[in-house]
Amino acid sequence: MNFQLFGFPALPLLVAFGLSGCAATIDQAGLAQRTSAAIGHPVGSFTLSDQSEETGGRINYKATTRDGATYQCYLYSATGFQKLMSLGQTPNSDAICTPMDRRGTKAGAGGPPSPACNALNKAAGRC
Repeated sequence: MNFQLFGFPALPLLVAFGLSGCAATIDQAGLAQRTSAAIGHPVGSFTLSDQSEETGGRINYKATTRDGATYQCYLYSATGFQKLMSLGQTPNSDAICTPMDRRGTKAGAGGPPSPACNALNKAAGRC
């Protein structure tokens, strides 16, 4: 069996296409813009590090501001396959960021409630 696709062997093309469809499609500028909205700091006033990608387009990373605040963040980016199947209409998610303290644990955990602690923040586990 020798399947051909446009005069080329089909199996290598299908494997290459399949592997390229698994990676997230968001670029660094999009990642920075979404992080800026999530942490409330302008683009350029923080750095992104420890970036890793999970299956399905989830990107985990750390954001560190110039004043030393750190956030553990993630977002979902459409994979190449998802974009292909939706004709380019699959959006990337907003960034979700959690403030971290210097020990690397969730900031505010175990301490007194912050002055901005309201019912919504309590339900979200932020205070």
